[in-house]
Amino acid sequence: MTDTLTPLRIPNEVKKRAHILFLAKNALWDGEIHPEDGNHAMYHREMREVLEGLGLKLTITQTFDILFDPPKDVDFVFPLLNRAGFFNSEMLVPLLCERAGIPYLGASPILRGLSDDKHLAKRAAVDAGVPTAPWAIYRKGAPIEQAKCPKADRYVIKPNASSASWGVGDARDWAGVKAAVERIHNDESNGGQDAIVEPFLDGSDVEVPVVTINGEPQILPMMIFRQADPSHLRTYQEKRDLVDRSQKYALEHFEHPELTARIAELTKRSWEEYRPFDYGRFEFRVNEDTGEITFLELNLNCNLWSQKVFGRAAELAGWSQEDLIETLIAEGLRRNGIV
Repeated sequence: MTDTLTPLRIPNEVKKRAHILFLAKNALWDGEIHPEDGNHAMYHREMREVLEGLGLKLTITQTFDILFDPPKDVDFVFPLLNRAGFFNSEMLVPLLCERAGIPYLGASPILRGLSDDKHLAKRAAVDAGVPTAPWAIYRKGAPIEQAKCPKADRYVIKPNASSASWGVGDARDWAGVKAAVERIHNDESNGGQDAIVEPFLDGSDVEVPVVTINGEPQILPMMIFRQADPSHLRTYQEKRDLVDRSQKYALEHFEHPELTARIAELTKRSWEEYRPFDYGRFEFRVNEDTGEITFLELNLNCNLWSQKVFGRAAELAGWSQEDLIETLIAEGLRRNGIV
């Protein structure tokens, strides 16, 4: 983990000539909490304002439409339209960019799919020698078999490609597990999803934000969602600030030298599967009493809001939110030969 990181800058001549498309579900939002997307809409508004403040040559849109008939004057795409209301929607923008031959920020479509599929990401972690709890994947349309479910006193069941704990639930026995899997498979509001089942692990989630600088991934200060009750299961509503969660957990700087060193090493093993990815957040469940570290998942093209993990970690590194976003874009432009 690097102690001091210098943010990257986009040369002024590139700002003047490079046309950048910012694509996000709530890019034009001007309110506060969104009734469904919660603070995610505020995040997208902040991102738009930061990009405008950087003096970039911008086009801003909230839909995929602009990429179906590829624009001729777009040089680079900043995609944040990940949850678009249909299965595997996070892969569509990079796929459309590849079709149009337009460079974009973030990992390739196949790597986005690998990382967003929690089952495949866990397989990659195991292959890299990273401690991972046992799990079972139940694909929509495939048999829901008890034999493949790991043994546990309590289970977490969630959509296999969910974000912000959308659709998460827990169960204490097979009947509860099966009912939760069927609920996820049959949820018509999202077209039905694959479900993943894993043991509930006591502890708190340690988040490892990673940025790429001149081709090399770098770890920003780690953060921990320290829970007042280690047995509490964080929900989508809590993560999106749609309910009060102030007494349940707090996002803090994780400052445990021995554990952060071990987590950094495990993160480095994990990220080799995904390079180049520009930026991403790796997540581990950590039991501070026992020292046990378990890989949970990773999110490429993850949330960058100043009030969440990435923004708070950048601040601890001595960066402003503008420094963070300019660094990501500058790296993407460099990697694609635009700078």
